[in-house]
Amino acid sequence: MNGETTSSAASPEQRLEELGLTLPSVAAPVAAYVPAVRTGPYVYTAGQLPLRDGELVRTGKVGAEVSPEEAYECAQQCLLNALAAVHAQVGDLSAVARVVKIVGFVASAPGFTAQPQVINGASELVGQVFGAAGQHARSAVGVAVLPLDAPVEIELIAEVR
Repeated sequence: MNGETTSSAASPEQRLEELGLTLPSVAAPVAAYVPAVRTGPYVYTAGQLPLRDGELVRTGKVGAEVSPEEAYECAQQCLLNALAAVHAQVGDLSAVARVVKIVGFVASAPGFTAQPQVINGASELVGQVFGAAGQHARSAVGVAVLPLDAPVEIELIAEVR
C-alpha cells in the first residue's frame, strides 16, 4: 500500500477508506460452496481469488506471466474479497476481534520461491486495517495452478465478537 499510518481509533472500514480502498461486494462463488461460514466465534472464508468487478485482476503463473509485484497486488485484492465475505457474515468489520490465520496459495512458475513475499500483500494490508488484531498465523504455499488460472488465492479465519 502507500505506507500511510492509520488512526488506531478508526474502525476497520475507516482505515480502508484512509488507504483509498473500499470493501467490494462479496465475490460470487465459482463452484458449489459459500463465500464464508460462521461457526461459534469464528468466520472461515472460502478461498478468495483476485476478482474485481467479477473479473480476475491478473491470470497466469507468478514468476512467468505475473510479476511478484503484480501478485502482491493480487493478494491485496484477495484479502479485500475475504474481508467482504467476513463483513457479510457479521455486518461490521469492527466485530472482528482478531484475524487468526491467513492461508495463501500462489500459482508458481518452476523455480519461483518468493511465495511469502507475495502473500505479504494480504498480511501487510490486514495489519493496516486491524492493527494488533491483524497479527496472524500464516501459510504461503506454491501450487501448480489455481481456479480460473488465478495467480493467488487467499483464505482467512477471523475470530469475531
